[in-house]
Amino acid sequence: MLDSSRDRWIHPAAILVATDLSDLDRLMPFALQQAEEASARLFLLHVVPSTGAMAVDVAGTPYYDQGMSFDNATHVLEPWCERARSRKIRCDALVREGNPAQQVGVVIRQFHVDLLVLGTRSRSRLGKLLMGSVAAQLLRSVDLPVMTIGPEAYLNRENLTPVVLHATTLTKSALPSTRLACQVALRQAARLVLLHVLPPLGDPGSAGAGGNSQAASLDDAAFHQLRVLAAETASVCCTAIDTHVVHGNPPIEILAQAAESHASLIVLGATESYVFENFTRDRTIYKVLAHARCPVLTLRAPTEAPVAIGEPSDAAHR
Repeated sequence: MLDSSRDRWIHPAAILVATDLSDLDRLMPFALQQAEEASARLFLLHVVPSTGAMAVDVAGTPYYDQGMSFDNATHVLEPWCERARSRKIRCDALVREGNPAQQVGVVIRQFHVDLLVLGTRSRSRLGKLLMGSVAAQLLRSVDLPVMTIGPEAYLNRENLTPVVLHATTLTKSALPSTRLACQVALRQAARLVLLHVLPPLGDPGSAGAGGNSQAASLDDAAFHQLRVLAAETASVCCTAIDTHVVHGNPPIEILAQAAESHASLIVLGATESYVFENFTRDRTIYKVLAHARCPVLTLRAPTEAPVAIGEPSDAAHR
């Protein structure tokens, strides 16, 4: 039985789109789809920095025109609200002033938001994805699912059975995001694919001194743990689940599996120390967001000592 917060994550009543106004064409098709599926209310938020728009007086002296910033944002947001309303979706445009990450948090609490939709910045001339400090801060801090739309994501309008791909760490802390992925797959009548990535073959962490036999043992253990996770997940949500264990670089393998299965959504979630510190270490999330052809849903879990699925934990005795 899901608790009330998880039920709200799966069937969001309120969805917040945080936008810099330049990314609405990319974000809104996904936001509208989510709102229609869940019969949710949409909030479109733009935060005007305190040093916002500059105007020029008759003498040619620049000055900050707060009203101009608010009017411009409202002018951009309202047509999207009208488009949502034409599809029977309740939608409100919000323009706030201040620190963007803080204002997003305020709106989340004020309107009891269940899903946050963000966009990454477009690629630079050097082909580098610019995540932006606000998006990075929100990914690390908010305690609700965050759907991030990367520069290569597009809404698949082909008549294909949707696929939800969940890349899992096989630790107890991964269970909430796995169940979220499963429930989302159930809501979308989608097939769920569980993926676990082991170190590349030949790496010390893969085969070690034992060579191929140790690698095979590691594979067997991972397959067993993944099957246990699939069974535990299926016990709370009945949907088709496929399992895959591969060796390689995590972002490359996640993206390859997403492309092979024509994934409509990638779900990532683990402890803060594993996934969200990787955002600044090996850039796993960064790389997935940079190249994913579909949205990426992340869920931050409480930090705890990793305990493999299917293995006993002595945490209760400490």
